[in-house]
Amino acid sequence: MKEYFDIFWNSTAGYGSYLIHEILHPSWTNYFYWLIGLSLVVWALELLFPWRTQQKSIREDFWLDVFYMFFNFFLFSLIGFNAISMVGVELFNDFIGLFGLKNIVAFEIVHWPVWAKLLTLFVVRDFVQWNIHRLLHRVPWLWEVHKVHHSVQQMGFAAHLRYHWMENVVYRTLEYIPLAMIGFGIQDFLVVHLFTLAVGHLNHANIYLPLGPLKYIFNSPQMHIWHHAEHWPEKYKYGINFGLTLSVWDYLFGTASIPSPGRDIPLGFERVKQFPKTFLGQLLYPFRRR
Repeated sequence: MKEYFDIFWNSTAGYGSYLIHEILHPSWTNYFYWLIGLSLVVWALELLFPWRTQQKSIREDFWLDVFYMFFNFFLFSLIGFNAISMVGVELFNDFIGLFGLKNIVAFEIVHWPVWAKLLTLFVVRDFVQWNIHRLLHRVPWLWEVHKVHHSVQQMGFAAHLRYHWMENVVYRTLEYIPLAMIGFGIQDFLVVHLFTLAVGHLNHANIYLPLGPLKYIFNSPQMHIWHHAEHWPEKYKYGINFGLTLSVWDYLFGTASIPSPGRDIPLGFERVKQFPKTFLGQLLYPFRRR
């Protein structure tokens, strides 16, 4: 037990030191400033080329969503998630060690060409996340958690990272084994993560981004706004357009739908106007007795 406590404590202290170093020492591998930089670029595109011209540059809930960006990617890890994750990984490794296994790497791709490693990691991760996203819509309690993300009523880049902290737990837990089976380096993950961050920002942004034939491969603001629609087409009970970065999974498995341009459709869900408007209220919402 002491071993796990030491991992928890050292991970918490280590992440705190890492975050302080990130803030004080900008670099090309510094995720803190990549988040700020990409956000400013996409926000500038919104201001210069708005799709919904009547929407204010500082839209409804803009600052709440900006807070969510930093909370979900930094503060939540600082207050325990990173440490708990490290303990979970150690427990898992100890468990498989009972069967004589030291790791579960099934596909050793460290020595592959860089492009092949990045493409494999990107495609596998996106497909796993697409399935997890569908799960968030189909399991009733997980849908109550996911409602925080769908409570956005005016779309903008920062809405990308408005989600309940439980989604971090669900995604990271269910991603762990599939991604652990692929041997890749941390730099590979950084590149893929930054690319998906940029695409996710664009998909939630107030811009028009025609992709032509590429719409069958990549998600877009025109496709993703229908995922956030208050009312989906009748035959889709649990939602449409679940793709995070790639749209190809939705087209392959029959969950893609763009009924109309969708620029001014109502967003949210039934009774969204009664949904809590504050961070704390949204934090507690899934745990309230219905």
